Amino acid sequence: RIMPSDEALSGSRPDRIGVYEILDLLGRGGMGVVYAALDPRLERRVALKVVGEQLSQDAEWSARFTREARILASLSHPNVATIHSLEREGELEFLTMEYIRGQSLADLIESGGLSVPDALSIGRQIARGLEAAHDVGVIHRDLKPHNVMVTPEGHVKVLDFGLASSV
Repeated sequence: RIMPSDEALSGSRPDRIGVYEILDLLGRGGMGVVYAALDPRLERRVALKVVGEQLSQDAEWSARFTREARILASLSHPNVATIHSLEREGELEFLTMEYIRGQSLADLIESGGLSVPDALSIGRQIARGLEAAHDVGVIHRDLKPHNVMVTPEGHVKVLDFGLASSV
């Protein structure tokens, strides 16, 4: 089923959004939710960042969401999450992005901290991702441990450019 309203964002997980089969809830924020989903056309796992119906209908907010998608699309770096598409299904707007296995840096810190070599490696990778963004005139503006994913292999991806500015 397709999520019909904002109530669905706060309620149970939908089975489908458009063609995407919803597999799991990855996170919930003030403006929407992020799901793990299966793209049946390409047979790959993706992340869907879905905003609430009310926000999708607000022209200013919709423009901001489109700007986030364009900013992400302008970035191509191994330490920045890759966007696949900006889509609309009924009244819902959502981004499809690369699915990243792993834990947020916040979760890693909370679960016991990091060794000095791991912290240095993660810090260098974050800096490389931000440098790539700065090279194309993008300032993240919301860098925090919750917006950094670390794969089981120790590879870092910077996420959530929703507050980013373009200079």
